[in-house]
Amino acid sequence: MSRPRPLSGFPEYTPEQRIIEQYVLDRLRETFELHGFASIETRAVEPLDRLAKQGEIDKEVYVVQRLHAAEDAKAELGLHFDLTVPFARYVLENAHQLQFPFRRYQIQKVWRGERPQEGRFREFTQADIDIVDNTTLAAHHDVELPLVTLQALERLHTDLGLPPVLMRVNNRRLAQGFYAGLGITDTAAVLRQVDKLDKIGPDKVIELLIEQGLSDAQAQACVGLADISTADASFVDQVRALGVTDPELDEGLALLAAVVETAHRHVPGRLVADLKIARGLDYYTGTVYETELVGFEKWGSVSSGGRYDSLASDGKTTYPGVGLSIGVTRLLAPLFSRGLLTASRPVPTVVLIAVDNEESRDDAIAVAERLRSRGIATEVAPKADKYGKQIRYADRRRIPYVWFGVPPHSEVKDIRTGEQLPVDPGRWEPEGVDLKPTVRGPA
Repeated sequence: MSRPRPLSGFPEYTPEQRIIEQYVLDRLRETFELHGFASIETRAVEPLDRLAKQGEIDKEVYVVQRLHAAEDAKAELGLHFDLTVPFARYVLENAHQLQFPFRRYQIQKVWRGERPQEGRFREFTQADIDIVDNTTLAAHHDVELPLVTLQALERLHTDLGLPPVLMRVNNRRLAQGFYAGLGITDTAAVLRQVDKLDKIGPDKVIELLIEQGLSDAQAQACVGLADISTADASFVDQVRALGVTDPELDEGLALLAAVVETAHRHVPGRLVADLKIARGLDYYTGTVYETELVGFEKWGSVSSGGRYDSLASDGKTTYPGVGLSIGVTRLLAPLFSRGLLTASRPVPTVVLIAVDNEESRDDAIAVAERLRSRGIATEVAPKADKYGKQIRYADRRRIPYVWFGVPPHSEVKDIRTGEQLPVDPGRWEPEGVDLKPTVRGPA
C-alpha cells in the first residue's frame, strides 16, 4: 500500500499538540461553567434546507449522502458549518424541557468547504457560548457574553503567555438604521459588502456598492461610517456628525454605547466599538463581535458572534439569543506551526514501571494499579529489557520517573536528575508539577 497523502484543510495533531489542545479546552470549559453555562452536544448533520438559507453560505456546506443510496436520490443532509444553526434547532426541539434563559456551551467540530489557508481549515473545533430566552432576551446579555469570552481568552493569556486579545463590537441595528436613513432598502446586501472591508479595502467596497445600485455619495457614507472606531462611547457623536437620522440608528447607537461603556468598566482596553464589523451571516440582528490577537491581526478573528432575534422560531414562539464562538483550531494552529506552544511531555504517563523479566510482569501491573488508584498516570514497560534500555524508553517519551522492584524493595528514579530513592506505592507522590503534563507558551 502506498503512503497516504494528507488532506488539505483537515488538521491532525501530534500527541503533544493534542495535550495542548485539551489543556486549552479544559480552561475554556472551566471558565464557561464558572459563569453557569451547561454543556450540550448536537448531531453533526442538519437538513440542507436549514443550512442553505442562512446568508451566503451555500457553497461552504459539505453534503452527506449514503454510499448505496439510489442513483437519483438527492443529498438532503449537510455537515454543520457552525454551531449556532444546530443550536437553534436544538432549542426548538427541546424547548419544553429547557429552563429559560438557557445558558449553554458547546465544543465540537464544524466543517466548511472553503479554501484552506493559514488559520482557515475545512474541519476545525469551535467553542461556543450562547444565552437564549423565550420571546424576549434582556439587552444586558449582549455585554455578559463578551465579558465571559474575554475572561476565557485572558486566562489563556495569563496561563500560557498567549497574546492578549482585542474584541471589536458593532450593532447591526446601528448600521441598518444608518443605511435606511440614506435611503438604502437592501441593507443586508450592503452589510455583506462592508464585511469585506479588511479583505479588499475601502475603494473596492465602494465599487461593489455602486455596482449594487448605490450612488457614489451613499457608498462613500457607508464606508465613512465603517471607518469609525473608539474605545469609549465617543463614536456616538462621530456618527451623529455624519448627519444621518433614523429611529433604528438611534436604537443601535444606544445599545452599542451600553455595551462599550459596561465593558470599559470591567475589562478596560479589551473591547472597542468598531463600526466596520458587520458579520456577513443574515441571522444576526443586533450586537456583533469580532476578536483578534493583538500583534497577530493578520491571522483574522479568533472569536466572533452576535445577537440573533429570530433564528430560532416555530412560528408561534420566538427564542432570541446572543452567542460568541472561539475558533480553537484557528487560535492554536498558527501557534503550533511556529513552535510557540509546547508540552512538558507528549504522554500523560508520570512513571514507568520497569519489568525485571516477563515472569514478574504481574507484580509490576499490581504496583501500577496501586499508583493509578491514587490518580498517578502509570505505564508498565512494554518489554523486560535491560534497565538502561527501559530508562531510555522512558526518556524518549519524556516520562520523568522509572520505578524498580516491588514492595518492600521498591525504588523510584527521577531520570532527569538521576536521584533514586526507596518508595512505597501506597504513599509515593511525584512532584506536583509532574503529575500532569504542563503546557508552555511563547517565551
